[in-house]
Amino acid sequence: MAVSKLTHSIFTFVFFYSVLLSTVKSSTLVQEIKQQNQQDREPFVGINIGTDVSNLLSPTDLVSFLQVQKITHVRLYDANQGILKALAKTKIRVMISVPNNQLLAIGSSNTTAASWIGRNVVAYYPQTLITAVAVGDELLTTVPSSAPLLLPAIESLYSALVAANLHTQVKISTPHAASIVLDTFPPSQAFFNLSLSSTMVPLLQFLSRTGSPLMLNLYPYYVFMENKGVVPLDNSLFKPLTPSKEMVDPNTLLHYTNVLDAMIDAAYVSMKNLNVTDVVVLVTETGWPSKGDSKEPYATIDNADTYNSNLIKHVLDHSGTPLHPEITSSVYIYELFNEDLRSPPVSEANWGLFYGNSTPVYLLHVSGSGTFLANDTTNQTYCIVMDGIDSKTLQAALDWACGPGRANCSDIQPGEDCYQPNNVKNHASYAFDSYYQKEGKVSGSCDFKGAAMITTTDPSHGNCIFPGSKQVGNKTKDVVNSTTVSGAVERQRLDRISANTVAFCIFLFIIPFVTLW
Repeated sequence: MAVSKLTHSIFTFVFFYSVLLSTVKSSTLVQEIKQQNQQDREPFVGINIGTDVSNLLSPTDLVSFLQVQKITHVRLYDANQGILKALAKTKIRVMISVPNNQLLAIGSSNTTAASWIGRNVVAYYPQTLITAVAVGDELLTTVPSSAPLLLPAIESLYSALVAANLHTQVKISTPHAASIVLDTFPPSQAFFNLSLSSTMVPLLQFLSRTGSPLMLNLYPYYVFMENKGVVPLDNSLFKPLTPSKEMVDPNTLLHYTNVLDAMIDAAYVSMKNLNVTDVVVLVTETGWPSKGDSKEPYATIDNADTYNSNLIKHVLDHSGTPLHPEITSSVYIYELFNEDLRSPPVSEANWGLFYGNSTPVYLLHVSGSGTFLANDTTNQTYCIVMDGIDSKTLQAALDWACGPGRANCSDIQPGEDCYQPNNVKNHASYAFDSYYQKEGKVSGSCDFKGAAMITTTDPSHGNCIFPGSKQVGNKTKDVVNSTTVSGAVERQRLDRISANTVAFCIFLFIIPFVTLW
């Protein structure tokens, strides 16, 4: 009898101990899921990744680069298997795409659509966090003859997601050119191109029914270029405006401080005209080129920096729009890398935030707007010699930096820490960085007539510590350490709570055992 009671107590203890551990794990998992769901509802800034790049990074190196740059959302123009595999277990959200040339096959066959979803979504999810499928790109305006196939393709792909029970996690839509909306200003008078009604009406009904966004590629740059003298540059770049320079919708009396908000509200008005009021706008492309030919004088590094920096702040500050201040559209910047293999004009190859070798084209000014992109001015950046510059040009730039530029060149003198290796390239890099840091990393301070470039990689070597490292190295180290420590403390606190709870329950269930013994 005593043995029976003992056995019962032991089984009871084991059972409740197992339940307790399961409850602790379940509670932690639920909390993580709640936090993740909340993050997913927040407006975000993502990046488009085009691949017309010489010596494009390998998928593994590309994903590592995304992680270093704190990029959390990306859009691919296909379903690149190498990149999707490399994104596994990274928590980076990815939108994949059905290229226009695959639309005919998918729109004509449910089996082909199901196979596409199985091959490109089911095979990777949830290890790779695929959040959306973009079906085609600007199809209604670039390949209008394919319009009748667009909705059948979307419906077939959606049915395949339903069969895989992924239709709530993965949204389906199609990116449109801004030109599908006519008379965009004032926004209150905007409407969809009537010739597209046979496609847009059922498409919007589908988006409403499935909780999917209206995807739009919106470029204030092109609005400005096509309306110079009417649309001010400052309004296009999100620059602060005096009330007299704000654009006013005469029908609603709403004030618009930037072109992008006006374009988004024009889309909302156009949807409302078709009795659709529950579909949100997702900006799948926007940006500004950093270089152009003589016909594009406003494609400059300064303008690109200003537009994208202000865009990021606008989104992450939850600014909304004048018509819908409660809704902030997420955006994907076009694009990650300069696609140097693109055909002319020059601007086509210069929309990237980074060159193909992963050095930044310019430094975004987004301090105080979260941790998006590690090439912010709040992080360590350096100015060094660009590859392929001849010695004569470098010597002239070095002489200027150490002379009229007043860079501190003492450490590259004979016998000092940065004298070796004794060559003009090494000495020029140090002098360039000294000048760049002295000037506060302002735009244009790392140029030297095209001989210099900005990098996030510390060029220090041996005992030679570059000026950028001297300025912020200790501060950065402290921040990293404090983050690590605080995380460790939090884990220890949770471990203690769990351990104390388990110990208490052991105490409760061990009493009968001791009594029997």
